[in-house]
Amino acid sequence: MSTLTNFQIYDLLNRPKPLWLVKIDLSDLNLLNVDLSDCNLSYANLTRADLNWANLMGANLTKANLNLANLFEARLANANLAGANLTRANLTRADMSKCNLEEAILTEANISRGILSKSNLANTNLSGAIITRADLSKSRLTNANLSHTDLYKANLFEANLSGATLKNANLAGADLTAANLRGADLSEANLEGADLTDTIMPQ
Repeated sequence: MSTLTNFQIYDLLNRPKPLWLVKIDLSDLNLLNVDLSDCNLSYANLTRADLNWANLMGANLTKANLNLANLFEARLANANLAGANLTRANLTRADMSKCNLEEAILTEANISRGILSKSNLANTNLSGAIITRADLSKSRLTNANLSHTDLYKANLFEANLSGATLKNANLAGADLTAANLRGADLSEANLEGADLTDTIMPQ
């Protein structure tokens, strides 16, 4: 993991993009509105970093550590977050459309009102996450762990949830129109008021 002084880090971040920041340590830093679009941040340490309104569009964050990071309204469209650790991260209203989040860890993350449409969340751990009113339309959630998640009024239109674990999940008022729930575990899930029009239910 690269260790730089704060001056070196801020000097580096102001250089022409895209930047090569593999394994860099940016933990605990104030990075409000930072532009890291298309940068390579794979394996970077962003633990507890303040990334409010940051531009991370198209960034490579493969296996990056974003534990407890603040990504409020961050722009992450088309970013690669495969295998990243986003445990308890704040992703409220973040734009994560068309992201690759395969095998990422989002345990107890706050993704309320986030945009995850057409994203790949296959095998992702979202246990205990808050995903209320989020847009997950046409996303891939195959074999994802969504146990104890709050998906109140989430948009799951045409989402692929085949094989997903939704045990004890709150899906009250969620839009599951034409969603694929084949093989999913819905034991003790709350589906009160959910739209199940043309939904493929578990068999």
